[in-house]
Amino acid sequence: MSEGRQKSLGSTLDSISESLFFAEDLSDARRLAGARSIARRQGLPGSYAGMFAPTEQDAPGIRLFTGETVRSRVGIAHVLGEEACRVLTVLQVNDASVQASLCRAVQGMTTRLEEAERRGYFTGIFCCGRCSAAYWRNLALNLFPRAEGRLHLGLDGLKQLRRGDGTWRRFPFYYTCLALTEIGPDLARGEMQYAAAHWQRTLPRLSSKDDPIACRRATVGRRLLELCG
Repeated sequence: MSEGRQKSLGSTLDSISESLFFAEDLSDARRLAGARSIARRQGLPGSYAGMFAPTEQDAPGIRLFTGETVRSRVGIAHVLGEEACRVLTVLQVNDASVQASLCRAVQGMTTRLEEAERRGYFTGIFCCGRCSAAYWRNLALNLFPRAEGRLHLGLDGLKQLRRGDGTWRRFPFYYTCLALTEIGPDLARGEMQYAAAHWQRTLPRLSSKDDPIACRRATVGRRLLELCG
């Protein structure tokens, strides 16, 4: 299949992520086919830190799982790379080529983080808010070393970016809340409780009928309120 006709990495990840998010059954055949499709993008030109490269269809921009957009070339590559690592980890496909691709991708990002730290950069928050939330979702899975410590630093940094109304500067509200629900209340209770006030005001007005993104957002909000209640 040519690159130009190939299904975008973003759409592949989004479809699988939706099934995982709502705990839908995925056949073994679909899991394997999806995982192999993602794994083939590992380390290709345009990948971020040797993770998984966007396709040409992703180049104009992507939507995060909760609907916010990413337009920059680096942001697209970084977010999709993180999301691909996460999806392959959660799928748990027993396939040697898939697992080898995932290991190389995780090592590539680990090396990038360690290089940044050697240069004195802070890796609790890494790149922009969108990229950081995607990165935190993988820290929540312990994909990178010192995950808990990095999450503590990141959440401390997020606290400093509070606007005072339940949202944050630089960080997309819905996607950040998704990451917080995956990090869980043991580490993220403070930011979850801060965001809860905003959710209590907006969730009743968030119509999810016939709108997949609104349904995802409403589900994130309900999960967050349940977790920090």
